Amino acid sequence: MRRNSPLERLRLFGRAGIDVVATLGRSVLFLVSALFGRSRAGKPLQLLIKQLFAVGVMSLAIIVVSGIFIGMVLALQGYNILVSYGSEQAVGQMVALTLLRELGPVVTALLFAGRAGSALTAEIGNMKSTEQLSSLEMIGVDPLKYIVAPRLWAGFISMPLLAMIFCVVGIWGAAMVAVDWLGVYEGSFWSNMQNSVSFYDDVLNGVIKSIVFAFVVTWIAVFQGYDCEPTSEGISRATTRTVVYASLAVLGLDFILTALMFGDF
Repeated sequence: MRRNSPLERLRLFGRAGIDVVATLGRSVLFLVSALFGRSRAGKPLQLLIKQLFAVGVMSLAIIVVSGIFIGMVLALQGYNILVSYGSEQAVGQMVALTLLRELGPVVTALLFAGRAGSALTAEIGNMKSTEQLSSLEMIGVDPLKYIVAPRLWAGFISMPLLAMIFCVVGIWGAAMVAVDWLGVYEGSFWSNMQNSVSFYDDVLNGVIKSIVFAFVVTWIAVFQGYDCEPTSEGISRATTRTVVYASLAVLGLDFILTALMFGDF
């Protein structure tokens, strides 16, 4: 059969589709096995707290710094656009809605995937390559419940909290630029923001987005680490896949969730 024949291309396409379906099936079984069931080794709460520090607290610096600068940029760009219409007092409203609805959950998820997600993949992949996971199985400890589950729950818990922190520091950074630098009246900045932001439509929907993103990003990260080839090249490829797959998943899910939350459906 010729290499570039239609039948050969169809065969390769079918093989790729089968591989995708098989990987999805393995990832679902992996998730169910990791989340449901109790570990018989160690103290689950201590393991969770340790991972909350590694995944959440260690990501705090990049979240805070990024949130401040993004809020400052939003205020500067928003002011330059609104001032031509005489509506510069609405810059606080624009910044708050943009951060709470969109940029807060999305940018936090992308930063989390790049920092914590890649670290989770590399850590679990390294455990696999050094046969630490096999050693746990030999002494009767399920590595899914002892190694993977605490990291999953830590990601689920920490990312929504990081997204909230991102929004708060972003609004604070925007206030510094708009009020202290550009001369927007402070009372108008905060009152317009307060009057325009709805807890259910804006804050709660943003939290829901961040919870969904946390679930998907952490799931991808730990699965790629657990499923990778136990070599340095395999771990490197798995880490790259984590960042790429998680970023694409976040952006695609963001469109779907935005359409469901704010579209006329």
